[in-house]
Amino acid sequence: MSTRTLHTVKRIALVAHDNMKDEMIEWAITNKSVLGTHILYGTGTTGTLVEEALLQPVIKFLSGPLGGDQQIGAGIAEGNIDMLIFFWDPMEAQPHDPDIKALLRVAATWNIPTACNRATADFMLSSPFMGVDYKTKVNDFSAYTNRRLK
Repeated sequence: MSTRTLHTVKRIALVAHDNMKDEMIEWAITNKSVLGTHILYGTGTTGTLVEEALLQPVIKFLSGPLGGDQQIGAGIAEGNIDMLIFFWDPMEAQPHDPDIKALLRVAATWNIPTACNRATADFMLSSPFMGVDYKTKVNDFSAYTNRRLK
């Protein structure tokens, strides 16, 4: 098992399905002072809405259905995103459900803090680990990556 350091200034990805965007914006405004001390990323529309609401820069990827979810997943796998806050709509099927599942799988694989609703996001932001370096354990995938294919 190895570790990955989530530094004091966290790189936080924000994603919200269409029916959850208003809740994401309201949550972001409520938590503006905490979010203002971190680097924010977002999928296209969500990132733009958060940036306008907070008057804080958000590094934006493509819209989720156009590949933004996958871009965030790549950022997690590469160690460039530390946390995922994803307000997803459990009541409505999404055309890019496989991408969403892949994003959540990558977040779990790399053991990064992930919130899928407002309550969990509130707990994450209020954690004492938000303001300090935090070492998260990551499974050693060398056996998998070094395996011989037949």
